[in-house]
Amino acid sequence: MTEPDHWQRLHPLSPVVRGGRATIALAIVILPSLAAGRDGTPQFVELGVVVLLIGFGFVSWLVTRWCIEGDHLRIETGVLRRQSLRFPLAQVQAIDIVRPGLARIVGLAELRLRMGGASGTKGRLAYLAQAEAESLRDRLLALAGGAASAGVEAAPEQPHDGRTLVAVPTPRLVASILVSDVGIVAEAVLVALLVTAILSPAVAVAVITGGAAWLIAVATLVWRRFNQEYKLRVTETAGGLHLAGGLVALTAETIRPGRVQAVRMVEPFVWRLIGWCRLEVDLAGRQRSKGEGREASRQLRAVLPVGSRADARPLLDRLLFDAPYELAPAPRRARWKSPLRFRMIAWARTESCVATRSGRLRRVTCWVPVEKVQSFRRVQGPVQRRLQLASVHVDTAGRSVHAVIRDRDAREADKALGDLVELARQARRRPGVQSAVQAG
Repeated sequence: MTEPDHWQRLHPLSPVVRGGRATIALAIVILPSLAAGRDGTPQFVELGVVVLLIGFGFVSWLVTRWCIEGDHLRIETGVLRRQSLRFPLAQVQAIDIVRPGLARIVGLAELRLRMGGASGTKGRLAYLAQAEAESLRDRLLALAGGAASAGVEAAPEQPHDGRTLVAVPTPRLVASILVSDVGIVAEAVLVALLVTAILSPAVAVAVITGGAAWLIAVATLVWRRFNQEYKLRVTETAGGLHLAGGLVALTAETIRPGRVQAVRMVEPFVWRLIGWCRLEVDLAGRQRSKGEGREASRQLRAVLPVGSRADARPLLDRLLFDAPYELAPAPRRARWKSPLRFRMIAWARTESCVATRSGRLRRVTCWVPVEKVQSFRRVQGPVQRRLQLASVHVDTAGRSVHAVIRDRDAREADKALGDLVELARQARRRPGVQSAVQAG
């Protein structure tokens, strides 16, 4: 186990894995040229680019080192501009182990620390040996949980020895993607192209050529969901909920207790007919990282890609304390203001959690712990004033989950607003909650 005062380096093969995509792309360009025996200057230029990539990767590996100092993870990197980053383990929201395809081949893994706060900084150690990454994750979780500061050496986390809460079958995952919003769009596009190809092949070629970007985007969305959620398994461990899955890129993530900002259950129209739902969590510190698009950074983490409400119930009980399940519907006059989603509007609360439900075709239920709420807003539009209705918005950090107590009687909304403000104030005063909220 790494000593606090001992600097460590990343694995020597890290430059190869980090530049894997660029190296593979260049290899695709260079290998046909070499096979054809083409001579000339362009060949040397391509080889020079490969040498430069390898050289830059080696320099980056040479100047990067890390160590654990007390309850901080310290990472130093940079050539011209030296950076020394310190990550307080008390503010860790989750710890992920990611293994892209090339990293799996050489037995490496990337360790990611999701931190609380509004900055986009994320602790990344890319790459370590797989066994070293798992051992380091166990130690960081122990330090983050306070075991090390108490003088107790925590036992390494053993996800395989914990109790499995959810395991998503591959046939169900495939079927859910086919009947999801993205899947239906992809199927419609494919059917349209086949019909067009039969009736007019020239038009089909023109459509494919002109709309290649859109076709690739739809295919990427379908593949990304399947790749990320393939054989997802959720296990209950001492450090929290352990999520592991993936097809090409394996991801192992541990969600620490008390770090969940909100939980959302999504039930599309077709899924409701089958009895399926999707459970997602919002964690503090879900900022965009290197290599991650802006839209991807806003996506919530699916702890149940597809399953029944019975599958979602044990997960929700472990993610949130005392979450309400029986929600009160909206008053009948709310149908004049929201005719399409009137039957789905509902809300409820307990002493520690508030739940809201809304949606038109997709039914969306949100649960938010009151101590995680950033603000409450009472909103009343002109139609609502006419009908004596009002809405209360429950704002969370990052606003990835939009929870709204929608279209309630004005007096009920006023009472709910006052009660929730007082509950949030009391929750933040509880022992241990104030420090956790500040960390998150």
